Amino acid sequence: MGKYGCDVVIKHNGKDVNAKSLMNIIAACIKCGNEIEIVADGADEQAALDEAVKMVESGFGE
Repeated sequence: MGKYGCDVVIKHNGKDVNAKSLMNIIAACIKCGNEIEIVADGADEQAALDEAVKMVESGFGE
């Protein structure tokens, strides 16, 4: 997500997690099957959302 100029946030368990920070994503303890919401705000938000959805749906390449 770092290549996008917009802000990207993952909403999980009532908390907002900066999706551009791998350490914050890991610390959020998001598990397979958990429900998340991805929010992007800024100039290239649609491209960032499309990429984020693709990454999640692919299991991050796993």
